[in-house]
Amino acid sequence: MAKLVRSAPLWLLCSALFTGCGESGPALGVPADTPDSGTIHISVDESFKPVIDSEIAVYESLHPGTHIIAHYKPEADCLRDLLTDSTRCIIATRTYSAAERNIVNDSLKTDLRYNVVAYDAIAVITHPQSPDSLFSTEELRALLSGRSASKLRPVFDGLKATSTVRFIVDSLLQGGKLGSNVTAAEGSEAVIDYVAANKDAIGFIGVSWVGNRQDSSQLSYLSRVRVASLQDARNPDKYVTPAQYNIYFKRYPLRRDLVCILKERHIGLGHGFYNYLTTQSGQLIFNRAFLMPALMNFQIRDARVSD
Repeated sequence: MAKLVRSAPLWLLCSALFTGCGESGPALGVPADTPDSGTIHISVDESFKPVIDSEIAVYESLHPGTHIIAHYKPEADCLRDLLTDSTRCIIATRTYSAAERNIVNDSLKTDLRYNVVAYDAIAVITHPQSPDSLFSTEELRALLSGRSASKLRPVFDGLKATSTVRFIVDSLLQGGKLGSNVTAAEGSEAVIDYVAANKDAIGFIGVSWVGNRQDSSQLSYLSRVRVASLQDARNPDKYVTPAQYNIYFKRYPLRRDLVCILKERHIGLGHGFYNYLTTQSGQLIFNRAFLMPALMNFQIRDARVSD
């Protein structure tokens, strides 16, 4: 009888092991994804949708067992997702603050890391029949603060929480308020639609929506709106477009970073995608989208460059 009592726990243990082997899904404590397999969710600033769609498509084609689900939203919402355990990676125009990092460390027991992977610009678009196509920095500042005599109506991809609004308020208005003449649209594509339908509108969107003339969708947008030239930040007597050359040499005044933030406890799919954006392949996709890659060496040659 004593032997039967001692053997019972062993029998129960074996039963539990066989039952566990029959369950679907990963074993307890084993990550469900790797750089080559699995599914993850990432949060992306909506103004980068065209280029990040391309980055994800190529990554998934190189790693057929992966699925990256991107949620496009205003930048502030993306950064709030730092506290969402399911969000592995965030793409925005700024990195996290020390306070945000501390909260993530304390609440999720996870550290953060980031990389500036490309340089972006805010494109200014007008109706093709608008008489205005050249703007100085002061003209834009007066227009956006409501002090301008111009009848142009500025339109953004939202009035709150977007990276475009934050950049304009911080960098161009230097902390000042947007004027009551500013209009909000629901996303970058809606800004394009609004400007295309209104001759007195002037829109502000990420350049990846209108910078790639090899993309059929963007060619369609460019047939309906015009990209304006802004006062050269290095030579006030000239006006330049948000071309890569002008972004690289900081001639275009509305230049900003594209930042990738990683939040992952193990070497999983988030690490795989984060690292891919820094590789030659990932950097070339930024280049083809007419953003300026931040981690790729370029040889600059003397040549005649069109503004």
